[in-house]
Amino acid sequence: MRLAIVLHYALLFLFLSEAHSQSYPDKPIRYIVTGSPGSSADVLGRVIADGLSRQFGRQVVVDNRSGGGSNIGPELAARAPADGYTLFQMTISHAVNATLYRNLPYDIIRDFAPVTQLVTDPAVLVVHPSLAAASVTELISLAKARPDALNYGSGGTGTFTFIAAELFKAQTGVNITHVPYKGGGPALTAVIGGEVVVYFAPLGVALPHIQQRRLRALAVTTRTRVPLVMELPTVAESGVPGYEAGNWFGLLAPAKTSRPIVSKIHTAAIVVLNDAAVRRQLNNLAYVPIGDRSDEFAAHIKREIARLGKMVRDLKLSAE
Repeated sequence: MRLAIVLHYALLFLFLSEAHSQSYPDKPIRYIVTGSPGSSADVLGRVIADGLSRQFGRQVVVDNRSGGGSNIGPELAARAPADGYTLFQMTISHAVNATLYRNLPYDIIRDFAPVTQLVTDPAVLVVHPSLAAASVTELISLAKARPDALNYGSGGTGTFTFIAAELFKAQTGVNITHVPYKGGGPALTAVIGGEVVVYFAPLGVALPHIQQRRLRALAVTTRTRVPLVMELPTVAESGVPGYEAGNWFGLLAPAKTSRPIVSKIHTAAIVVLNDAAVRRQLNNLAYVPIGDRSDEFAAHIKREIARLGKMVRDLKLSAE
């Protein structure tokens, strides 16, 4: 009798879950990004949200939750109902934070269901035009000649812009003071305005300012040169052998979101990423579309947590 009751409720749950997934979505979806307006995360989030809105026929609304070392957004998303109406755009920062912070209010593995890796995002080392450095070697020489005199901006401790700079410092032996901001948008504004003089900027958001000479680009942070700016050398080519830093973004849902809904979100995201107009838009912003399977993205997150955790420990970095 008890077994029959259990089976009855199990079948009822499956029926209701299937019915829910078939009607999904029937209301607007919140799309949480940890970047401030104008940041690389925000720009990407709006492209993807617009595409998902077209696919679902329901509005997908970007919700900017910057600051707090990029931990405000994932905490909010982890606590949201697992019904498919809250999505979270993860970045490499959250793989870093898994080690950088000892007491996070969420677990990026336990509390989320991976959907797909969206894009990779190359970065560029830029300086304010007033700085007497036209190359990476000149920047290193200047920083060594003036210890503690130069500063760099970041979107906050643990963000990609922070990690790229700390790697640079570790591999060159320079001492450049960290000035954290509440997101990539304010950090970009700060280097344009001369509040800070060095910034490892997402290429897509920095490129218009480079072209208008509000910023001076020294090198890209990727292993190889970037087609969009082939004239720029890599940092590794410029006197820092082995240097490489690249960002990536992915899409997550709260952990207990049903598999049919996760699959529906995945299918829609892949269609968006494969749309010719979207791909042109992403390529023009220097993003490289990925669109892998959910299990592949899950494995990628685990590998990145291990790789970046070792880096955090090796550099003796801490946010607490």
